[in-house]
Amino acid sequence: MDAAELREVLSPEGLRLLDSLPAYGSRDDVVRTVSELRAAGHPPAMVAAVLNQSRLRGRAAAKFGPFAARMLFTEAGLEQATRLSVASLHAGRFRSAGATRIADLGCGIGADSLALAGLDLGVLAVERDEVTAAVAAYNLAPWPAVTVENSDATSVDLSSVDAAWLDPARRNERGRLHDPSDWSPSLDFAFGLAEHMPVGVKLGPGIDRDLIPADAEAQWISVDRDVVELGVWMGAVARPGIRRAALVIGQHGAAELTGGADSDDVEVGDLGPYLYEPDGAVIRARLIGDLARAIGGRMVSPGIAYVTADDPVDTPFASRFRIVDRFALDERKLKKELAARGIGTLEIKKRGVDIDPALFRKKMALKGDGSATLFLTRIADRHTALLAVRD
Repeated sequence: MDAAELREVLSPEGLRLLDSLPAYGSRDDVVRTVSELRAAGHPPAMVAAVLNQSRLRGRAAAKFGPFAARMLFTEAGLEQATRLSVASLHAGRFRSAGATRIADLGCGIGADSLALAGLDLGVLAVERDEVTAAVAAYNLAPWPAVTVENSDATSVDLSSVDAAWLDPARRNERGRLHDPSDWSPSLDFAFGLAEHMPVGVKLGPGIDRDLIPADAEAQWISVDRDVVELGVWMGAVARPGIRRAALVIGQHGAAELTGGADSDDVEVGDLGPYLYEPDGAVIRARLIGDLARAIGGRMVSPGIAYVTADDPVDTPFASRFRIVDRFALDERKLKKELAARGIGTLEIKKRGVDIDPALFRKKMALKGDGSATLFLTRIADRHTALLAVRD
């Protein structure tokens, strides 16, 4: 979104028109809506702007629920915004730590600020991009305790706050920025604030772990098995004795596995009747060993994040599969076996082997009504295929 598009949306006519639109539908629905709005005399630029916002609101419902219907978005802002369910957990940390006014530095469209304000906390929301700051100001207008400032996070006056939350921008107009010193604000600046106040920093889950301060709590969060972020917590917002955490959010609610450090893997053992695939947050936090001990499991191979066990144990921290058969990783033999079993729908997972699952699936020429999961991995230094079903 550019400034001209924002002006169209923020005009009284634009906002009324946006709120009057039905849910964003199919291409045919959109074409019909455009024709109707143009016929009603609405300017083309306004029609394009409000329809784009309608589209973004539809996408945003997955992150913001009913709040999305009264918010504005930019494409990049929505993509990078924290899910409201996760932002609420961030906000709870600050409230539990006794913070009363928090600086949200790099607030984007205002997701975390919204959650902080929802807990009656004061917020100084800072965003460098002018259009995005204006969108944040609109989204946060219902909360009088929130101040939105269009400024650089590194130069804003923080004397009025007692804690800070940062989501450094890791992209620019040319693409992803790999050097943390090029982020906005830089990682050194973000971590340096912890010398003065409690600080939380949102980072990508795949960040180089060597960059995480030794005295910080690192919490990886997954939502519906998708690892969405790494939160690095320092000062009073970090929990005593916890350096690694995996928070898993799903239909079961929220469950967390924590440790004072990376956990040691359990011993490698014989393949049992069950295979457990740890949640990505557990893998990122390197707490696979603690998970394996909790379910009475053992590793299938050194350095490979699959756990096997003799008994079916319910856990939110891993997906469980019942092993149906075991084969050498031979394409021709596997193709025959899958055909003989009538498997037409195949989920392929791999660890420890250099195989493209999409290309491998194509080679299997699948036919039939059956479904299964195929694990391609190494066991006892041999490339192995495990045919399994979700248990």
